[in-house]
Amino acid sequence: MNINQLSKRLMAVASRIPQQAVIADIGSDHAYLPCYAVKKGLAVKAIAGEVAVGPLQAARQQVKEAGLEEKIAVRKGSGLEVIAAGEVDCVTIAGMGGTLITSILEEGKEKLPGVKRLILQPNLRADHIRKWLLTNGWELIEEEIMEEDGKIYEILIAEKGDAERPYSSQKELELLTGPMLLQERSDAFLKKWKREAAQLEVVLENLKKAGNQKAAEEKRRSILQELQLIKEAIDSEENERP
Repeated sequence: MNINQLSKRLMAVASRIPQQAVIADIGSDHAYLPCYAVKKGLAVKAIAGEVAVGPLQAARQQVKEAGLEEKIAVRKGSGLEVIAAGEVDCVTIAGMGGTLITSILEEGKEKLPGVKRLILQPNLRADHIRKWLLTNGWELIEEEIMEEDGKIYEILIAEKGDAERPYSSQKELELLTGPMLLQERSDAFLKKWKREAAQLEVVLENLKKAGNQKAAEEKRRSILQELQLIKEAIDSEENERP
């Protein structure tokens, strides 16, 4: 991967950047995404935020080699602390767990006024992000699920709006699996949730051997509830296939 040829998942993130945006890429690693976005004219300026020293240095080197130092600022800091309120209109966060992305958004909420779009690519637990978006008035306007190198990724795009709009009476299921992804029911979607169901079944078996059965029972109930939702998504998919 380089600034001219991103991975499939990062290309999907880049394709959702609004024209002429000023972006902040949080956890930018080697700054491939902001370099690509600015070089291709998708963004006019960018901030690459990174908390770890190694990736921060790699990002600075990448921006320098691309000759984009006047358009891309590389900043050290945790989450959204690398930007000022009103400084950017699009935030991208890719390649982290959904729980971490959610905490970054929650801790940096005061930086979000003026941001028109969030493009989020969690590696797992996208449902945590959907719940945060719903609670905080961000409308999920698009979702994508894809497989790359044996891993399945989801991309969530949100803008300020009617946060309830994407959801129906199946809200609990839609928050878990994605309202738009549930409607589309792609091969990647089905593969992901069959895999998740199999993993949860293993956890349930292991809980039977737990020493503290009282504590295990609470976890077991939570897993069974999630498993039931997943099976709804899988069953509805299989029922609709010829």
